[in-house]
Amino acid sequence: ALGWALLYFWFFSTLLQAIIYISGYSGTNGIRDSLLFSSLWLIPVFLFPKRIKIIAAVIGVVLWAASLAALCYYVIYGQEFSQSVLFVMFETNTNEASEYLSQYFSLKIVLIALAYTAMAVLLWTRLRPVYIPKPWRYIVSFALLYGLILHPIAMNTFIKNKPFEKTLDNLASRMEPAAPWQFLTGYYQYRQQLNSLTKLLNENNALPPLANFKDESGNEPRTLVLVIGESTQRGRMSLYGYPRETTPELDALHKTDPNLTVFNNVVTSRPYTIEILQQALTFANEKNPDLYLTQPSLMNMMKQAGYKTFWITNQQTMTARNTMLTVFSRQTDKQYYMNQQRTQSAREYDTNVLKPFQDVLNDPAPKKLIIVHLLGTHIKYKYRYPENQGKFDGNTDHVPPGLSAEELESYNDYDNANLYNDHVVASLIKDFKAADPNGFLVYFSDHGEEVYDTPPHKTQGRNEDNPTRHMYTIPFLLWTSEKWQ
Repeated sequence: ALGWALLYFWFFSTLLQAIIYISGYSGTNGIRDSLLFSSLWLIPVFLFPKRIKIIAAVIGVVLWAASLAALCYYVIYGQEFSQSVLFVMFETNTNEASEYLSQYFSLKIVLIALAYTAMAVLLWTRLRPVYIPKPWRYIVSFALLYGLILHPIAMNTFIKNKPFEKTLDNLASRMEPAAPWQFLTGYYQYRQQLNSLTKLLNENNALPPLANFKDESGNEPRTLVLVIGESTQRGRMSLYGYPRETTPELDALHKTDPNLTVFNNVVTSRPYTIEILQQALTFANEKNPDLYLTQPSLMNMMKQAGYKTFWITNQQTMTARNTMLTVFSRQTDKQYYMNQQRTQSAREYDTNVLKPFQDVLNDPAPKKLIIVHLLGTHIKYKYRYPENQGKFDGNTDHVPPGLSAEELESYNDYDNANLYNDHVVASLIKDFKAADPNGFLVYFSDHGEEVYDTPPHKTQGRNEDNPTRHMYTIPFLLWTSEKWQ
Protein backbone atom coordinates (compact mmCIF):
# COMPACT_ATOMS: atom_id res chain seq x y z
CA ALA A 1 0.00 0.00 0.00
CA LEU A 2 2.82 2.41 0.87
CA GLY A 3 4.57 1.62 -2.40
CA TRP A 4 1.50 2.50 -4.47
CA ALA A 5 0.97 5.71 -2.50
CA LEU A 6 4.56 6.75 -3.09
CA LEU A 7 4.36 5.86 -6.77
CA TYR A 8 1.13 7.83 -7.15
CA PHE A 9 2.48 11.06 -5.68
CA TRP A 10 5.93 10.68 -7.23
CA PHE A 11 4.39 10.18 -10.67
CA PHE A 12 3.17 13.77 -10.96
CA SER A 13 6.62 15.32 -10.49
CA THR A 14 9.32 12.75 -11.00
CA LEU A 15 8.18 11.62 -14.45
CA LEU A 16 9.05 15.01 -15.96
CA GLN A 17 12.35 15.21 -14.09
CA ALA A 18 13.26 11.70 -15.27
CA ILE A 19 12.48 12.68 -18.88
CA ILE A 20 14.68 15.78 -18.53
CA TYR A 21 17.53 13.70 -17.12
CA ILE A 22 17.23 10.93 -19.73
CA SER A 23 17.13 13.56 -22.48
CA GLY A 24 20.45 14.89 -21.22
CA TYR A 25 19.08 18.40 -20.66
CA SER A 26 19.91 18.55 -16.95
CA GLY A 27 21.33 16.59 -14.02
CA THR A 28 19.89 14.50 -11.19
CA ASN A 29 19.08 17.28 -8.71
CA GLY A 30 15.58 17.68 -10.10
CA ILE A 31 14.83 13.97 -9.66
CA ARG A 32 16.14 14.02 -6.08
CA ASP A 33 14.15 17.07 -5.03
CA SER A 34 10.95 15.96 -6.77
CA LEU A 35 11.10 12.59 -4.95
CA LEU A 36 11.72 14.24 -1.59
CA PHE A 37 9.13 17.00 -1.69
CA SER A 38 6.43 14.90 -3.37
CA SER A 39 6.65 12.70 -0.28
CA LEU A 40 5.06 15.49 1.78
CA TRP A 41 1.69 14.41 0.37
CA LEU A 42 2.00 11.19 2.36
CA ILE A 43 1.32 13.10 5.60
CA PRO A 44 -2.50 13.33 5.20
CA VAL A 45 -2.50 9.76 3.89
CA PHE A 46 -0.76 8.56 7.07
CA LEU A 47 -3.02 10.63 9.34
CA PHE A 48 -6.31 9.61 7.70
CA PRO A 49 -5.72 6.20 6.11
CA LYS A 50 -9.40 5.33 5.61
CA ARG A 51 -9.87 8.44 3.45
CA ILE A 52 -6.88 7.79 1.20
CA LYS A 53 -8.93 7.67 -2.02
CA ILE A 54 -10.66 10.99 -1.32
CA ILE A 55 -7.45 12.68 -0.15
CA ALA A 56 -5.49 11.37 -3.12
CA ALA A 57 -8.23 12.42 -5.55
CA VAL A 58 -8.40 16.00 -4.25
CA ILE A 59 -4.64 16.42 -4.10
CA GLY A 60 -4.23 14.50 -7.35
CA VAL A 61 -6.43 16.87 -9.34
CA VAL A 62 -4.19 19.79 -8.33
CA LEU A 63 -1.02 17.81 -9.00
CA TRP A 64 -2.37 16.53 -12.32
CA ALA A 65 -3.22 20.03 -13.60
CA ALA A 66 0.10 21.55 -12.51
CA SER A 67 2.29 18.68 -13.66
CA LEU A 68 0.49 18.23 -16.99
CA ALA A 69 0.94 21.93 -17.77
CA ALA A 70 4.66 21.65 -16.93
CA LEU A 71 5.01 18.47 -19.01
CA CYS A 72 3.31 20.00 -22.05
CA TYR A 73 5.45 23.13 -21.70
CA TYR A 74 8.57 20.96 -21.72
CA VAL A 75 7.36 18.97 -24.74
CA ILE A 76 6.71 22.18 -26.68
CA TYR A 77 9.68 24.32 -25.65
CA GLY A 78 12.23 21.86 -24.27
CA GLN A 79 12.42 23.94 -21.09
CA GLU A 80 11.30 23.52 -17.49
CA PHE A 81 8.65 25.82 -16.09
CA SER A 82 10.24 28.54 -13.94
CA GLN A 83 9.80 32.09 -12.67
CA SER A 84 11.36 33.24 -15.93
CA VAL A 85 8.40 31.69 -17.77
CA LEU A 86 6.02 33.65 -15.55
CA PHE A 87 7.93 36.84 -16.36
CA VAL A 88 7.53 36.23 -20.10
CA MET A 89 3.88 35.17 -19.66
CA PHE A 90 2.98 38.36 -17.80
CA GLU A 91 4.85 40.40 -20.42
CA THR A 92 2.74 38.79 -23.17
CA ASN A 93 -0.60 40.28 -24.19
CA THR A 94 -3.78 38.24 -24.74
CA ASN A 95 -3.49 38.18 -28.53
CA GLU A 96 0.09 36.91 -28.43
CA ALA A 97 -0.86 34.25 -25.88
CA SER A 98 -3.75 32.98 -28.01
CA GLU A 99 -1.46 32.84 -31.05
CA TYR A 100 1.06 30.74 -29.12
CA LEU A 101 -1.66 28.37 -27.90
CA SER A 102 -3.13 27.89 -31.36
CA GLN A 103 0.32 27.39 -32.87
CA TYR A 104 1.41 24.68 -30.46
CA PHE A 105 -1.90 22.94 -29.75
CA SER A 106 -1.61 19.65 -31.62
CA LEU A 107 -2.73 16.04 -31.71
CA LYS A 108 0.55 15.07 -30.03
CA ILE A 109 -0.24 17.25 -27.03
CA VAL A 110 -3.76 15.79 -26.82
CA LEU A 111 -2.42 12.23 -26.91
CA ILE A 112 0.20 13.00 -24.26
CA ALA A 113 -2.48 14.54 -22.03
CA LEU A 114 -4.78 11.54 -22.45
CA ALA A 115 -2.01 9.01 -21.76
CA TYR A 116 -0.80 11.01 -18.76
CA THR A 117 -4.32 11.24 -17.34
CA ALA A 118 -4.98 7.54 -17.88
CA MET A 119 -1.79 6.62 -16.03
CA ALA A 120 -2.70 8.89 -13.11
CA VAL A 121 -6.17 7.34 -12.87
CA LEU A 122 -4.71 3.83 -13.03
CA LEU A 123 -2.34 4.57 -10.16
CA TRP A 124 -5.20 6.09 -8.16
CA THR A 125 -7.27 2.89 -8.52
CA ARG A 126 -4.42 0.89 -6.96
CA LEU A 127 -4.32 2.96 -3.78
CA ARG A 128 -5.10 1.23 -0.49
CA PRO A 129 -5.08 2.52 3.10
CA VAL A 130 -1.62 2.80 4.64
CA TYR A 131 -2.12 1.78 8.25
CA ILE A 132 0.47 2.87 10.80
CA PRO A 133 -0.25 2.39 14.54
CA LYS A 134 -1.58 5.62 16.04
CA PRO A 135 1.42 6.81 18.02
CA TRP A 136 3.73 6.19 15.06
CA ARG A 137 1.60 7.78 12.34
CA TYR A 138 2.01 11.16 14.08
CA ILE A 139 5.73 10.60 14.64
CA VAL A 140 6.34 9.57 11.01
CA SER A 141 4.26 12.49 9.69
CA PHE A 142 6.13 14.98 11.87
CA ALA A 143 9.46 13.43 10.86
CA LEU A 144 8.62 14.03 7.18
CA LEU A 145 7.57 17.63 7.85
CA TYR A 146 10.56 18.29 10.08
CA GLY A 147 13.14 16.70 7.80
CA LEU A 148 12.00 18.44 4.63
CA ILE A 149 10.71 21.82 5.88
CA LEU A 150 11.30 22.65 9.54
CA HIS A 151 14.88 21.39 9.91
CA PRO A 152 16.31 23.39 6.94
CA ILE A 153 14.53 26.52 8.21
CA ALA A 154 15.78 26.04 11.79
CA MET A 155 19.35 25.20 10.74
CA ASN A 156 19.75 28.12 8.37
CA THR A 157 17.91 30.71 10.46
CA PHE A 158 18.98 29.91 14.01
CA ILE A 159 22.23 27.94 13.67
CA LYS A 160 23.82 29.49 10.57
CA ASN A 161 22.20 32.92 11.20
CA LYS A 162 21.09 33.35 7.60
CA PRO A 163 18.30 35.85 6.86
CA PHE A 164 14.87 34.21 6.98
CA GLU A 165 14.07 35.48 3.49
CA LYS A 166 17.20 33.83 2.08
CA THR A 167 16.28 30.60 3.87
CA LEU A 168 12.84 30.65 2.24
CA ASP A 169 14.43 31.36 -1.14
CA ASN A 170 16.71 28.33 -0.80
CA LEU A 171 13.84 26.11 0.32
CA ALA A 172 11.61 27.33 -2.51
CA SER A 173 14.37 26.59 -5.00
CA ARG A 174 14.65 23.01 -3.68
CA MET A 175 10.88 22.50 -3.85
CA GLU A 176 10.51 23.89 -7.35
CA PRO A 177 10.86 20.60 -9.31
CA ALA A 178 7.85 19.08 -7.48
CA ALA A 179 4.24 19.75 -8.51
CA PRO A 180 2.53 22.09 -7.77
CA TRP A 181 5.42 23.86 -6.09
CA GLN A 182 6.97 24.82 -9.43
CA PHE A 183 4.03 27.21 -9.92
CA LEU A 184 3.80 28.42 -6.32
CA THR A 185 7.53 28.91 -5.79
CA GLY A 186 7.89 30.23 -9.32
CA TYR A 187 5.30 32.90 -8.60
CA TYR A 188 6.85 33.69 -5.20
CA GLN A 189 10.30 34.10 -6.73
CA TYR A 190 8.85 36.04 -9.66
CA ARG A 191 7.16 38.54 -7.33
CA GLN A 192 10.35 38.95 -5.31
CA GLN A 193 12.50 39.61 -8.35
CA LEU A 194 9.84 41.82 -9.91
CA ASN A 195 9.80 44.05 -6.81
CA SER A 196 13.59 44.41 -6.95
CA LEU A 197 13.42 44.96 -10.70
CA THR A 198 10.73 47.63 -10.41
CA LYS A 199 12.65 49.49 -7.72
CA LEU A 200 15.86 49.58 -9.77
CA LEU A 201 14.01 50.57 -12.95
CA ASN A 202 12.20 53.40 -11.17
CA GLU A 203 15.54 54.67 -9.87
CA ASN A 204 17.00 54.49 -13.38
CA ASN A 205 14.01 56.29 -14.91
CA ALA A 206 14.45 59.11 -12.43
CA LEU A 207 18.02 59.83 -13.59
CA PRO A 208 18.35 63.10 -15.54
CA PRO A 209 19.62 62.92 -19.14
CA LEU A 210 23.20 63.88 -19.91
CA ALA A 211 23.66 67.58 -20.59
CA ASN A 212 24.69 68.63 -24.11
CA PHE A 213 24.65 65.03 -25.33
CA LYS A 214 23.61 64.37 -28.93
CA ASP A 215 24.54 62.32 -31.99
CA GLU A 216 26.42 64.67 -34.32
CA SER A 217 25.66 62.40 -37.29
CA GLY A 218 22.03 63.42 -36.99
CA ASN A 219 19.56 60.91 -38.41
CA GLU A 220 22.02 59.13 -40.70
CA PRO A 221 21.09 55.40 -40.65
CA ARG A 222 23.45 53.24 -38.62
CA THR A 223 23.37 49.98 -36.70
CA LEU A 224 25.67 49.30 -33.76
CA VAL A 225 25.94 45.82 -32.23
CA LEU A 226 27.38 44.76 -28.88
CA VAL A 227 27.76 41.01 -28.33
CA ILE A 228 28.57 40.00 -24.75
CA GLY A 229 30.01 36.54 -24.21
CA GLU A 230 30.15 34.52 -21.02
CA SER A 231 33.05 32.79 -19.22
CA THR A 232 35.22 32.64 -22.36
CA GLN A 233 38.96 33.07 -21.87
CA ARG A 234 41.00 33.85 -24.95
CA GLY A 235 43.76 31.37 -24.04
CA ARG A 236 41.56 28.48 -25.17
CA MET A 237 40.76 29.97 -28.59
CA SER A 238 42.82 29.01 -31.64
CA LEU A 239 42.19 32.58 -32.80
CA TYR A 240 44.64 33.55 -30.05
CA GLY A 241 47.15 30.76 -30.67
CA TYR A 242 45.68 27.81 -28.76
CA PRO A 243 46.92 24.61 -30.49
CA ARG A 244 43.49 22.98 -30.62
CA GLU A 245 41.25 24.31 -33.39
CA THR A 246 38.48 25.69 -31.21
CA THR A 247 37.60 28.75 -33.34
CA PRO A 248 37.79 27.61 -36.99
CA GLU A 249 35.10 30.00 -38.26
CA LEU A 250 36.60 33.07 -36.58
CA ASP A 251 40.07 31.94 -37.72
CA ALA A 252 38.82 31.91 -41.32
CA LEU A 253 37.15 35.31 -40.97
CA HIS A 254 40.30 36.81 -39.51
CA LYS A 255 42.34 35.57 -42.48
CA THR A 256 39.90 36.66 -45.19
CA ASP A 257 38.12 39.74 -43.84
CA PRO A 258 40.30 42.82 -43.23
CA ASN A 259 37.38 44.50 -41.47
CA LEU A 260 37.72 42.14 -38.49
CA THR A 261 40.16 43.36 -35.86
CA VAL A 262 41.34 41.03 -33.09
CA PHE A 263 42.56 42.76 -29.91
CA ASN A 264 45.24 40.74 -28.14
CA ASN A 265 45.66 42.32 -24.72
CA VAL A 266 42.23 42.95 -23.20
CA VAL A 267 41.50 42.06 -19.57
CA THR A 268 38.31 42.29 -17.55
CA SER A 269 38.21 44.12 -14.23
CA ARG A 270 36.16 41.47 -12.40
CA PRO A 271 35.66 37.73 -12.92
CA TYR A 272 31.89 37.92 -12.32
CA THR A 273 29.11 38.72 -14.80
CA ILE A 274 26.98 41.19 -12.85
CA GLU A 275 29.90 43.17 -11.44
CA ILE A 276 31.65 43.55 -14.79
CA LEU A 277 28.51 44.50 -16.71
CA GLN A 278 27.70 47.13 -14.11
CA GLN A 279 30.99 48.68 -15.21
CA ALA A 280 30.99 47.83 -18.92
CA LEU A 281 27.49 49.21 -19.52
CA THR A 282 27.68 52.28 -17.25
CA PHE A 283 30.11 54.87 -15.90
CA ALA A 284 30.91 52.66 -12.88
CA ASN A 285 34.48 51.48 -12.38
CA GLU A 286 36.62 49.75 -9.76
CA LYS A 287 37.06 52.94 -7.74
CA ASN A 288 33.40 53.96 -8.09
CA PRO A 289 31.46 50.67 -8.39
CA ASP A 290 28.07 52.19 -7.49
CA LEU A 291 27.94 54.82 -10.23
CA TYR A 292 25.57 52.57 -12.19
CA LEU A 293 22.92 53.64 -9.66
CA THR A 294 23.39 57.39 -10.14
CA GLN A 295 24.57 57.81 -13.74
CA PRO A 296 22.87 56.95 -17.05
CA SER A 297 23.71 53.62 -18.66
CA LEU A 298 24.83 52.97 -22.23
CA MET A 299 21.23 52.07 -23.05
CA ASN A 300 19.95 55.37 -21.62
CA MET A 301 22.56 57.33 -23.55
CA MET A 302 21.84 55.68 -26.89
CA LYS A 303 18.11 56.24 -26.49
CA GLN A 304 18.83 59.89 -25.71
CA ALA A 305 20.89 60.03 -28.93
CA GLY A 306 17.90 58.84 -30.95
CA TYR A 307 18.67 55.13 -31.29
CA LYS A 308 16.09 52.39 -31.04
CA THR A 309 17.58 49.90 -28.60
CA PHE A 310 17.23 46.11 -28.48
CA TRP A 311 18.31 43.43 -26.01
CA ILE A 312 18.52 39.77 -27.09
CA THR A 313 19.57 37.36 -24.36
CA ASN A 314 20.07 33.64 -23.94
CA GLN A 315 20.77 34.11 -20.23
CA GLN A 316 18.17 33.28 -17.60
CA THR A 317 15.80 36.14 -16.94
CA MET A 318 14.08 36.36 -13.55
CA THR A 319 16.50 34.80 -11.10
CA ALA A 320 17.95 36.35 -7.97
CA ARG A 321 21.41 36.55 -9.53
CA ASN A 322 20.22 37.88 -12.88
CA THR A 323 17.84 40.61 -11.71
CA MET A 324 20.44 43.25 -12.61
CA LEU A 325 20.72 41.85 -16.12
CA THR A 326 16.96 42.10 -16.50
CA VAL A 327 17.11 45.70 -15.26
CA PHE A 328 19.65 46.51 -17.97
CA SER A 329 17.54 44.74 -20.59
CA ARG A 330 14.40 46.64 -19.59
CA GLN A 331 16.22 49.91 -20.23
CA THR A 332 16.00 49.09 -23.94
CA ASP A 333 13.00 49.56 -26.21
CA LYS A 334 12.54 45.89 -27.16
CA GLN A 335 13.63 42.70 -25.42
CA TYR A 336 13.93 39.09 -26.55
CA TYR A 337 14.24 36.61 -23.68
CA MET A 338 15.25 33.27 -25.19
CA ASN A 339 16.04 31.25 -22.05
CA GLN A 340 13.37 30.40 -19.49
CA GLN A 341 15.14 27.39 -17.97
CA ARG A 342 14.77 26.81 -14.22
CA THR A 343 18.51 26.22 -13.84
CA GLN A 344 21.62 27.39 -15.65
CA SER A 345 22.76 23.75 -15.79
CA ALA A 346 20.43 22.93 -18.67
CA ARG A 347 20.81 22.74 -22.43
CA GLU A 348 19.85 26.07 -23.97
CA TYR A 349 21.99 26.84 -27.00
CA ASP A 350 23.13 30.30 -28.07
CA THR A 351 21.89 29.71 -31.61
CA ASN A 352 18.59 30.84 -30.02
CA VAL A 353 19.69 34.44 -30.59
CA LEU A 354 20.24 34.18 -34.36
CA LYS A 355 16.58 34.40 -35.44
CA PRO A 356 15.69 37.46 -33.31
CA PHE A 357 18.98 39.06 -34.39
CA GLN A 358 17.88 38.75 -38.03
CA ASP A 359 14.47 40.17 -37.12
CA VAL A 360 16.04 43.18 -35.42
CA LEU A 361 18.40 43.80 -38.34
CA ASN A 362 15.29 44.04 -40.52
CA ASP A 363 13.59 46.51 -38.18
CA PRO A 364 12.91 49.75 -40.11
CA ALA A 365 14.31 52.04 -37.40
CA PRO A 366 17.13 54.09 -39.01
CA LYS A 367 19.37 54.10 -35.92
CA LYS A 368 19.68 50.93 -33.86
CA LEU A 369 21.71 49.65 -30.93
CA ILE A 370 21.53 45.86 -30.59
CA ILE A 371 22.88 44.15 -27.48
CA VAL A 372 23.19 40.36 -27.65
CA HIS A 373 23.98 38.52 -24.41
CA LEU A 374 25.18 34.95 -24.86
CA LEU A 375 25.41 32.03 -22.44
CA GLY A 376 28.79 31.37 -24.05
CA THR A 377 30.95 28.83 -22.26
CA HIS A 378 29.27 29.07 -18.87
CA ILE A 379 29.67 26.08 -16.57
CA LYS A 380 28.42 23.29 -16.97
CA TYR A 381 30.24 23.39 -20.26
CA LYS A 382 28.69 20.20 -21.68
CA TYR A 383 25.28 21.90 -21.72
CA ARG A 384 26.50 24.68 -24.04
CA TYR A 385 26.62 22.55 -27.19
CA PRO A 386 24.61 19.64 -28.69
CA GLU A 387 25.66 16.21 -27.47
CA ASN A 388 26.60 15.09 -30.98
CA GLN A 389 29.10 17.95 -31.36
CA GLY A 390 31.70 16.85 -28.81
CA LYS A 391 34.68 17.10 -31.17
CA PHE A 392 37.23 16.92 -28.35
CA ASP A 393 35.60 14.16 -26.28
CA GLY A 394 38.29 11.79 -25.01
CA ASN A 395 41.06 13.83 -26.66
CA THR A 396 44.35 13.97 -24.75
CA ASP A 397 46.32 16.20 -27.13
CA HIS A 398 47.60 19.46 -25.60
CA VAL A 399 46.15 18.57 -22.18
CA PRO A 400 47.93 19.62 -18.95
CA PRO A 401 49.61 16.75 -17.09
CA GLY A 402 48.03 15.00 -14.13
CA LEU A 403 44.34 15.54 -14.89
CA SER A 404 41.92 12.96 -13.54
CA ALA A 405 39.31 11.42 -15.86
CA GLU A 406 36.69 13.84 -14.54
CA GLU A 407 38.99 16.85 -14.95
CA LEU A 408 39.90 15.75 -18.49
CA GLU A 409 36.21 15.56 -19.33
CA SER A 410 35.64 19.12 -18.10
CA TYR A 411 38.74 20.32 -19.96
CA ASN A 412 37.45 18.85 -23.23
CA ASP A 413 33.88 20.01 -22.57
CA TYR A 414 35.18 23.58 -22.28
CA ASP A 415 36.91 23.32 -25.65
CA ASN A 416 33.73 21.89 -27.19
CA ALA A 417 31.80 24.83 -25.74
CA ASN A 418 34.35 27.23 -27.26
CA LEU A 419 33.90 25.54 -30.62
CA TYR A 420 30.14 26.07 -30.49
CA ASN A 421 30.59 29.64 -29.26
CA ASP A 422 32.84 30.23 -32.27
CA HIS A 423 30.00 29.22 -34.58
CA VAL A 424 27.53 31.55 -32.85
CA VAL A 425 29.81 34.61 -32.80
CA ALA A 426 30.93 34.04 -36.41
CA SER A 427 27.29 33.64 -37.47
CA LEU A 428 26.38 36.96 -35.84
CA ILE A 429 29.23 38.69 -37.67
CA LYS A 430 28.29 37.09 -41.01
CA ASP A 431 24.60 37.95 -40.60
CA PHE A 432 25.48 41.52 -39.69
CA LYS A 433 27.82 41.80 -42.68
CA ALA A 434 25.13 40.42 -45.02
CA ALA A 435 22.78 43.23 -43.96
CA ASP A 436 25.21 45.77 -45.52
CA PRO A 437 25.05 48.03 -42.46
CA ASN A 438 26.56 51.36 -41.63
CA GLY A 439 28.03 50.44 -38.28
CA PHE A 440 30.13 48.03 -36.28
CA LEU A 441 29.92 44.89 -34.15
CA VAL A 442 31.91 44.48 -30.93
CA TYR A 443 32.30 41.13 -29.18
CA PHE A 444 33.90 40.55 -25.80
CA SER A 445 33.44 38.07 -23.00
CA ASP A 446 32.37 39.36 -19.60
CA HIS A 447 35.20 37.44 -17.92
CA GLY A 448 37.42 34.43 -18.42
CA GLU A 449 37.49 31.02 -16.76
CA GLU A 450 40.19 28.87 -15.21
CA VAL A 451 39.83 25.30 -16.47
CA TYR A 452 42.95 23.52 -15.19
CA ASP A 453 45.19 25.83 -17.27
CA THR A 454 47.44 27.17 -14.50
CA PRO A 455 49.92 24.89 -12.66
CA PRO A 456 49.36 22.73 -10.66
CA HIS A 457 46.29 22.39 -12.94
CA LYS A 458 43.78 21.78 -10.16
CA THR A 459 41.64 24.94 -10.31
CA GLN A 460 38.36 25.28 -12.17
CA GLY A 461 36.07 28.31 -12.21
CA ARG A 462 36.69 31.83 -10.87
CA ASN A 463 37.76 33.14 -7.49
CA GLU A 464 38.98 36.66 -6.75
CA ASP A 465 40.64 35.42 -3.55
CA ASN A 466 42.73 32.95 -5.56
CA PRO A 467 42.98 34.61 -8.99
CA THR A 468 44.69 33.29 -12.10
CA ARG A 469 45.46 35.00 -15.39
CA HIS A 470 42.85 33.01 -17.29
CA MET A 471 40.01 34.35 -15.14
CA TYR A 472 40.67 37.84 -16.51
CA THR A 473 42.06 37.52 -20.05
CA ILE A 474 39.21 37.77 -22.54
CA PRO A 475 38.66 37.90 -26.30
CA PHE A 476 37.80 41.26 -27.84
CA LEU A 477 36.81 41.54 -31.50
CA LEU A 478 35.69 44.47 -33.64
CA TRP A 479 34.09 44.18 -37.06
CA THR A 480 33.47 47.44 -38.95
CA SER A 481 31.49 47.83 -42.16
CA GLU A 482 32.83 49.56 -45.28
CA LYS A 483 30.24 52.31 -44.86
CA TRP A 484 31.32 52.95 -41.28
CA GLN A 485 34.98 53.27 -42.24
